[in-house]
Amino acid sequence: MAKRNMGKGVILSLGSAIKDIQVRAEDKAKPGETITARDLRTASGGKAANRAYYIAKLGAPSWLLARLGHDQEAVEVLKPLQEAGVQLEHVKQASGRRTGFAIIAVQPNGSEAILAVNNAHDCWEPASPAHVANVISNAPDNSILTVDLEIPADVVIAALHAAKDRNFTILIDPTPASLLQDQFYALADFLTPDISEAESMAGFAIRQPEDGIKACKAIIAKGARQALVKMGDKGYVMITADQQELYLPAPDVQMVDSTGAGDAFAAALAFALWEGQQPAQAFRFAAMASSLAVAQYGSQPSYPDKKIIDQKLVGWKV
Repeated sequence: MAKRNMGKGVILSLGSAIKDIQVRAEDKAKPGETITARDLRTASGGKAANRAYYIAKLGAPSWLLARLGHDQEAVEVLKPLQEAGVQLEHVKQASGRRTGFAIIAVQPNGSEAILAVNNAHDCWEPASPAHVANVISNAPDNSILTVDLEIPADVVIAALHAAKDRNFTILIDPTPASLLQDQFYALADFLTPDISEAESMAGFAIRQPEDGIKACKAIIAKGARQALVKMGDKGYVMITADQQELYLPAPDVQMVDSTGAGDAFAAALAFALWEGQQPAQAFRFAAMASSLAVAQYGSQPSYPDKKIIDQKLVGWKV
């Protein structure tokens, strides 16, 4: 059974914070080819920043732990987070580094291709592991830690152990999956890969929901308490700590832009657990939030309000 914190504690988001530069591309470029793009948008982005923003929007106390540069891009990244009420005390600016960028080309079918430039969020100072561990060790009781892997591994490891020592619920978004260490499985209460990440973790192709359940079993066999796989238009699967095997079909939503939908899932899952929902309920809430997020252009601006999610859940027949 997952820990219930009944609205106590805070939700910490540790990981990347970057500036998104996004366009709609008419097609994928071939070598030497120039293609037409439109709808240029710059926005706050990065997996941890997206989670922190959405957690605050949904109504939970949200702390961000991240690294930005000393530049105008950092100001642009932080502005919507400040407006949403995210606690930014533990966002530092890396000396002599630029803020990270993600250059995103959204295809006509709504899928995206991303070119990431890490810059500052890959340059945490040597004292960072100890500092992050101290922040987590002194966070309120019954808090939740959400982590992605787009920052140095020593920072992630320190955070996970500090959260485990406090008996906090830990959600790991294994992005990129190539940086998921064996020790992380046993430290995770929830692992939330997308289909390609789950294939990498499980070692086989996922073509249908049954394959997703098989992948969840493989992930749990490596030590995770609970595993979820986001399978895009194939739906969502989960195995809970009490061995429930759950499948949710993808809600009937027209996909406009899948950018940031996985971050919406992780944030909504953390929020629902913070709110006191059982894992199966939280899974359903997160799946609906993530699916609704693809119906609009952009990441943070596309994230639906809690009221909208709750309304959609009432009519969602599964």
